[in-house]
Amino acid sequence: QVQLVESGGGLVQAGGSLRLSCAASGRPFSPYGMAWFRQVPGKEREFVASITWSRGETDYADSVKGRFTISRDNAKNTVDLQMNSLMSEDTALYYCAVRPRSFSIYQHWGPGTQVTVSS
Repeated sequence: QVQLVESGGGLVQAGGSLRLSCAASGRPFSPYGMAWFRQVPGKEREFVASITWSRGETDYADSVKGRFTISRDNAKNTVDLQMNSLMSEDTALYYCAVRPRSFSIYQHWGPGTQVTVSS
């Protein structure tokens, strides 16, 4: 089974930047894609960005498009999320997720890393 651990979260002022990283373990690791989601207490988890593992095709939520960049390192089994021009609305617990090749949904989730943006 795949295990995920996120890192890089923290406190940052509005307009600042953070880079989140997700490390995957488990053999073999060749998913269809990986993604970042985020969740605020009292609200449902929302999609942030995704990337396919083989071709590196990306997708972004409208709320972060132009500000966030997702990337992956196939050799290291990691996926990063570069977050620029952060706003208070970006404050959330960010989760890394994996979509296996045989599934149409994300099946594996990390414990999350907190991102807090102060105004």
